[in-house]
Amino acid sequence: MNVQAVKAVKVDNGVNVEALLGARAALTEAPEAAQFKWRATCDWVNGTHSHSKVEGFYGLGAEQKHRTSFAFDADHPEIFASEDHGATPVEYVLVGLASCLTAGIAAIAQNREIQLHSVRAILEGGMDLQGILGIDSDVRNGFDGIKISFEIKADASDDEIRALVAQSQKRSAVFDIVTNPTNVTVEVK
Repeated sequence: MNVQAVKAVKVDNGVNVEALLGARAALTEAPEAAQFKWRATCDWVNGTHSHSKVEGFYGLGAEQKHRTSFAFDADHPEIFASEDHGATPVEYVLVGLASCLTAGIAAIAQNREIQLHSVRAILEGGMDLQGILGIDSDVRNGFDGIKISFEIKADASDDEIRALVAQSQKRSAVFDIVTNPTNVTVEVK
């Protein structure tokens, strides 16, 4: 297929880039509207099983609601003497990171007029449980590292695909949260 024929095909990765660029322009003019607060609630069910919900958030200067509420069950696997009613909390971190980077790749590809055919992110986080279990206080409780591999099929060169991933990584909120310290305040009411 020649280059002119390829360019004549409309790229559609399902991302409304015009709306995203419009939002960017509007928030540039009204930076106070760019202040968002994301929320989740979590209720203990039994044992290590919990049930979380995401319904509303604050943004654009007002309270907002998702079209529907989203529910997530978290638990630990049976090998930890648990019931395995859901993904572990650390697996949700991997899901959040993968989802954020993948969404970024789709948006950037759409903006750069690159047709995607498939994107798969494969994540693996290493963890030594001696920290969590109190066996060795010198061992970190969290991941000792996360490896992300992408398998991307697109009408683009390898360099263009690498550039998509790099730009997504640069703009990903979850990548930033995972790779930089975030102030967390815990209180009991």
